[in-house]
Amino acid sequence: MKNILETIIAQKRVEVAQRKMNMPIAILEKEIFFHRTPYSFRDFLLDENRTGIIAEFKRQSPSKGIINNSAEVIDVTKDYAKYGAGAISVLTDQHFFGGSLGDLKNARINPIPILRKDFIIDEYQLIESKANGADIILLIAACLSMKEVKTLSLSAKNLGLNVLLEIHTEQELQHICDEVDVVGINNRNLKDFKVDLEHSIKLGKQIPANKLRIAESGINDVYAIKMLRQQGFSGFLIGEKFMKESNPGKAFKTFVEELNVA
Repeated sequence: MKNILETIIAQKRVEVAQRKMNMPIAILEKEIFFHRTPYSFRDFLLDENRTGIIAEFKRQSPSKGIINNSAEVIDVTKDYAKYGAGAISVLTDQHFFGGSLGDLKNARINPIPILRKDFIIDEYQLIESKANGADIILLIAACLSMKEVKTLSLSAKNLGLNVLLEIHTEQELQHICDEVDVVGINNRNLKDFKVDLEHSIKLGKQIPANKLRIAESGINDVYAIKMLRQQGFSGFLIGEKFMKESNPGKAFKTFVEELNVA
């Protein structure tokens, strides 16, 4: 029986093949955002005036169902940027997460790095990401070989994009290559959705010192961030905590105020 990740990737292959026909690379390369210089993910994560939080806009997920289908991406992401996010993550997968490339474009009004959160399996998606305003692309080690991570990372760097590599296991540490800027450790197992914050700490100690580390999923309070900072983490990807509130931007502002006090 397929796990959810395998199901998503199978669907993604179909989608990418269709989009290649509907929106050829030659057209994508004429988009205005394709010619902008992406922001540096590293610079914003290390900015002392920001929080290091990668605040996420996500409408739904396979594990939680509908999280928030009324929030407007422009309103929410403006608040994320205003109140100190280090970057903004935008889910663009439609089938499983209810997102779109339109969400990515709408979030581009903000003068901070934007992560395209999706399942990248093809170089076409890198060009698509740049054309729609992304600064950072996500590569998930669980669905890519070491060679694929290397090839996609190199192509992304050639486009000026930042590369975030997400890992889940000790074996996936081998996917880290020179072209990867930041390594994210997902505390949520993509196969069974269980969350373990200690997972970040254990794997984080094995990540090369020249790579920034971020923790993803299961970060629900300011003390988790404080503890992870002490363990050498520079970034913290948080989505559902804010998005499950009726006003995600306000929830983010409140969280940042608590973090500043802590």
